[in-house]
Amino acid sequence: MAAREAVDECGVKLVDPHKVELVRAALPSDHDIAELADVFSLLGDPGRLRLLTSLLEGGELCVCDLAATTAMSESAVSHALRLLRAHRVVTVSRRGRMAYYRLDDAHVRMLLDLGLTHTGHTVAVHPERTGPASTAAAKKDKGQ
Repeated sequence: MAAREAVDECGVKLVDPHKVELVRAALPSDHDIAELADVFSLLGDPGRLRLLTSLLEGGELCVCDLAATTAMSESAVSHALRLLRAHRVVTVSRRGRMAYYRLDDAHVRMLLDLGLTHTGHTVAVHPERTGPASTAAAKKDKGQ
């Protein structure tokens, strides 16, 4: 058992201490990492992703139209939008009694676009995941 433990351990604690120090100095703060993890956890829910991709494609939409595009209840849509708004992923504008939602900024659009493009590349790793979503992402990546 002792021989196996020795194989799993590094013989050297730091290969390039200078590079390690440069990387550590460039890393975001713990607070920023926690905020980023929150955003990614929000993006980990299929319902919220359907909402965000609806906004990506449709621009500005009201809750009832978002419910129709995502096949979610208006209550579920409202709850998800509250979470997304609290994390500045979406923004709202009111016109009378109606509330219209849109993606907060270009960074959110870019994040979604890159994520969708990336899913088009995962077909090689996961051929069982071929379908309309992966086909659309692959076409978008090819500029079709």
